[in-house]
Amino acid sequence: MKVFVDANILVAVLNKQYPLFPFAARVLSLSDSKNYEVFTSPICLAIAFYFAEKKSGSKKAKQKIALLSEKLKIASADGNAVRLASKNPAVNDFEDGLEYYSAVNSGCVMIVTEDVGDFHFSEIPVYNSETFLAQLPK
Repeated sequence: MKVFVDANILVAVLNKQYPLFPFAARVLSLSDSKNYEVFTSPICLAIAFYFAEKKSGSKKAKQKIALLSEKLKIASADGNAVRLASKNPAVNDFEDGLEYYSAVNSGCVMIVTEDVGDFHFSEIPVYNSETFLAQLPK
């Protein structure tokens, strides 16, 4: 199953933000499972780097991003995603539109974000980390 994770999931893990950290970390840990492919985008990684750098400094933030980029699949935020996001009148936040179309173009079947409402236009399911984990098979 291909799952796309938004920047806020990455930030919660990199900065150990509670109470979200345990849920977000568990979502990212699915990248170690043969049943899941966990995707993010270069834009999400850049956002995560920005917030990790604020907390941990540039060197440590780069190490954290390098580790994430080894574990996660990177969806393409290409010209097609730009065109689709800019033409969709339901997309209010261009960055969210880029994430959505990057996810869809990578074949992701759902998005995990803590800002579920930002993806009101999504045609694939959107969950927060806790809800996503609750619906996984036990």
